[in-house]
Amino acid sequence: MTDAAASIEMQGGRLVFDGALLRPALAALWPKLAKAGVVSTIDLNRVSRIDSAGMALVGWLADHHPQAILIGTPTGYEELRAAYRLDARLNFAH
Repeated sequence: MTDAAASIEMQGGRLVFDGALLRPALAALWPKLAKAGVVSTIDLNRVSRIDSAGMALVGWLADHHPQAILIGTPTGYEELRAAYRLDARLNFAH
């Protein structure tokens, strides 16, 4: 089984990701993220799995939109968060 291509959609202030957030698909997402505007929610509920490149992208978003809430934990998310010692906002834990 192959992963669905990663995509993003703005629904009001909600940034909704879909598919697999894996390194090969992420370059196409960056231009769309630059046009995101104000983000209130980063929604990962429809993401099938995430790798370290995907975590870097989501972490960048969380850093640039500190008011946004993060929802969803795709396959690989908690393992990568623990491996990199990231807190709930994807900042390095102290």
